[in-house]
Amino acid sequence: MLTTPELRSECLIEALPYIQKYRGQTFVIKYGGSAMEDEHIVEKFLRDVVFLEAVGINPVLVHGGGKAITARMKDAGLKAYFIEGLRATNATAIGIVESTLDKEINPSIVSTIKGFGGHAKGFSGKDVFIARQLQKQAVIDGEVVEIGFVGEAQEVNAKLVREALSHEIVPVISPIGATPDGIVLNINADIAAAALAAELKAAKLIYVTDVSGIMRDASDRESLIPSVTAMQVKSLIQQKIIAGGMIPKVLSAISAMERGVGKIHMIGGHTLHCLLLEIFTNAGIGTEILPD
Repeated sequence: MLTTPELRSECLIEALPYIQKYRGQTFVIKYGGSAMEDEHIVEKFLRDVVFLEAVGINPVLVHGGGKAITARMKDAGLKAYFIEGLRATNATAIGIVESTLDKEINPSIVSTIKGFGGHAKGFSGKDVFIARQLQKQAVIDGEVVEIGFVGEAQEVNAKLVREALSHEIVPVISPIGATPDGIVLNINADIAAAALAAELKAAKLIYVTDVSGIMRDASDRESLIPSVTAMQVKSLIQQKIIAGGMIPKVLSAISAMERGVGKIHMIGGHTLHCLLLEIFTNAGIGTEILPD
């Protein structure tokens, strides 16, 4: 699509007040879903992250890796089971999860950011999230399946993250944790990002996922709700407009906001330059959740 020099300059001017407002602020970004599978989209997204860093905003990236983990588990002859949206993770699977996240996905993201001229450092979530093991089970295909090595972030040790930010380095963090006894646990990336954002008192917590935001009708992209309050979110859950895997996502987001996060954004990672369009334009492209 052709643009005139005037239109390009207007885009920059539209972004200016947002750059001025958020310069020096911290944004925690949860990055996952199919947006991590398309190399072209990945590159556009990580360029956005470098742009944020370049204009003085402090991005912190918590990444997922579900599809890659499922593929590695399949190669090892393991089935993927989910209990209440959480991946059941046995003793063999946790090794695959840790290796895939910390030795493949995390270094790849860091390398790409550096390739675009940004500054980034990878961290295993084991060094950030002090985790508590969950106790859940379900009957799946007639078999009792334990949730296994899955946890939630009970505490956050953000010392290394803050240190990186003080040196204008983008922390890239995997969603795993460790108990005080050193047991490695798989943590849902949405929940990990929310816990970290609350600890950092981030100005924004941004979920980049497979969906464009909160929809009144999941089959109708025109039904996107552009702005909603925390109280309205709870009403939408009661109405079953927000359902399934979106429920723990929005509830963790609201919990983070109640603990000091300024605003929540939910955007579709399939849109090129989704971060810049959401943060630096008046209209945005996703759903923002505001305090009551």
